[in-house]
Amino acid sequence: MPRPSRISTTPLAVQLLREGIVESVHQVHAAVADSRGRLLSGAGDADNASFIRSALKPFQAMAIASTGALDAFKLTDKDLAIICGSHQGLTHQARQVFGILWRADLEPTCLRCPVPDGKKSPLEHNCSGKHAGMLACCKQQGWELNTYLNRNHPLQQLILNRFASLLGMPSDEFICAHDDCGAPTYFMQLRQMATLYAKLASGENLEMERVVRAMTHHPEMVSGPGGFDTELMCLTHGEILSKSGAEGIQCMSRVGEGLGVALKVVDGSKRAKYAAALHVLRQLGWISPDIADTMAETYLNLSDYKRLDMVGEIDLV
Repeated sequence: MPRPSRISTTPLAVQLLREGIVESVHQVHAAVADSRGRLLSGAGDADNASFIRSALKPFQAMAIASTGALDAFKLTDKDLAIICGSHQGLTHQARQVFGILWRADLEPTCLRCPVPDGKKSPLEHNCSGKHAGMLACCKQQGWELNTYLNRNHPLQQLILNRFASLLGMPSDEFICAHDDCGAPTYFMQLRQMATLYAKLASGENLEMERVVRAMTHHPEMVSGPGGFDTELMCLTHGEILSKSGAEGIQCMSRVGEGLGVALKVVDGSKRAKYAAALHVLRQLGWISPDIADTMAETYLNLSDYKRLDMVGEIDLV
């Protein structure tokens, strides 16, 4: 992907109002891109770089799908959805992850994600689906299982090379660090994240189409009841694909139109990224006023005394 000149506009601001008085302000950068990597609109600095965190999961899953591991172990779209997901560790979600391991003849002890505080098993970790998918891929390919999180492992190199190829960039240009679950994550610009999500929903290849179908047909596996990604995909009947990442990252696609959005809240606030995401979706016309109002009841009206308010616009560039 060519390196365009840097473009900056006024960032979005998410204000916390306590009985109408501003108490806190969160700054947000946003980028909207098409599947050719062209920046269409944004707010703040579209070249702002951050770790993509769990918003990388659909592309990790796409790489896994490309090896034939899903078909080899007869994994379903529902399995693929939880491989893409940051689930809530609910019983039915943990069972779905266990099913992936069982069909690949693997034990839960193979998982290298940690056991969450107050839980009993790594199956309950919100990234366990991703890890189970990675292990299934390694089993099918005959790759080492114990070191599957090593950034130099063939699996992680496959993932890196796949998304780097989508962006038209050398894989060695991406800075790597380990996510909280132990898997590699990568430092990239918001415009690059938006481009990846534009490509994901553009229908350019079968692996991406399958990932999109899995996430939008089984949104309950991507997050869970009350989760932003799940609620947005349910309410839009799969017209919007949505995946959150930690530290204020939110990525979304307009399915079938080759358009992607990426947001970064500077201070990493979760409440602010959901407010900003709804604001951007409203401005782009991707959701109806009814859907926006329904989600605002949960994500903007925090209590009888507190609510979130948005300042700023998405500007054409």
